[in-house]
Amino acid sequence: MPEYTASWLKDLQSSEFVTAYHRGVANGNLPFFRNAESLLDPVVTMEGTPRLMLGSPNYLGLASHPRVLAGAKAAVDRYGTSLTGSRILNGTTALHREMEEELADWLGVESTLLFTTGFQTNIGTISALVGVGDTVVSDSFAHASMLDGAGLSRAKLRGFRHNRMDLFADSVRRAKADGGRILVILDGLYSMEGDLPPLDEMLDICRENDAAVMLDEAHSLGVLGEHGTGAAEVFGVQDQIDIRMGALSKALAGVGGFIAGSRELIDYLQITARAFVFTTVGVPAALGGSLEAIRIRRSPEGAELAEQLRRNSRFLRTELKGLGLPMGPDSDLPERTTPIIPVILGDDDLAMEWWRQLYDRGVFTGVALYPGVPPTGAMLRICPMATHTQAQLEQALEVFVEVQKVMKRKAGTP
Repeated sequence: MPEYTASWLKDLQSSEFVTAYHRGVANGNLPFFRNAESLLDPVVTMEGTPRLMLGSPNYLGLASHPRVLAGAKAAVDRYGTSLTGSRILNGTTALHREMEEELADWLGVESTLLFTTGFQTNIGTISALVGVGDTVVSDSFAHASMLDGAGLSRAKLRGFRHNRMDLFADSVRRAKADGGRILVILDGLYSMEGDLPPLDEMLDICRENDAAVMLDEAHSLGVLGEHGTGAAEVFGVQDQIDIRMGALSKALAGVGGFIAGSRELIDYLQITARAFVFTTVGVPAALGGSLEAIRIRRSPEGAELAEQLRRNSRFLRTELKGLGLPMGPDSDLPERTTPIIPVILGDDDLAMEWWRQLYDRGVFTGVALYPGVPPTGAMLRICPMATHTQAQLEQALEVFVEVQKVMKRKAGTP
């Protein structure tokens, strides 16, 4: 064991988060860092046991699609395992140009710019666009990468409670009074809650106050809208979003992120976004696979996968709600059913116990604990795939019923 020279480093082991981590390891309930040992299919071998995968944003099931695998392999054969440099040096290939053109055509924008990860896309873009004297207005449930981007920018951050239109309007008007530029950052599909922002109403307020809007479509891309281009399409406001962010790492079965918008925006970001300029590009395999995933999504096969995902999500949410599990309120927005289904348990230890009981019976779910969610917001995050069969979903529901009975007995409730 090394002897640290800085005394404060020794204190890290006593932090509340590390203490909670070790408690989870000791009691066997820790839901993180479990080894997957097979392809990301509806059933995944984890730690030697087949388990129904209900905890992955592989929404369309494309991560193991033969065409996606072939696209990844072809990219490796052509470009190798890594390009070892940034886009502005030796890291740009014909594959990058092809992907950016495909994305621009799909989304109906002038231009797009690929980043190595979705996280870097957000921190790089926000910190390049605003700074001291400006204001970022953010939903309280915005993704961590957007909040970190706001922090790096050194702009003032004005937050508002999730999807509260009255508080949003007040924050934007206060930002206008502050002076400087205003950037509103929103998720198209919130990654824990599974709901959408009321984009049409929000855009009216933004226009009134000359505020730019950046929409993170990481979880909605490929999933929402007739053509799969996200929440902006659901509301019919594609042409009113100044900055559209997307990720290749969810429905599109790869790794990476991108910004879509005007040519002026992209020209500016490719020379000012530090998270773009000063990092190595993503591996060719991920890019080649995602390009094929986009083409599948734009095809009749992709449309059917998206429809099957909606059917699976609707069925699972309805049945889980029928068990009396705390699901959160139904949305009155256009897309009422999304593939992110939260079961809100409130307590970290309770959520970990639920997770472990499900896991031991062959069902893997996502779980969100503090500080990833508010202190009383611990939840299971259930994510069905388009490729789950009805029989698999019914099997999962049987396990939920069994675990619910176990947890009621432990709590001494009928």
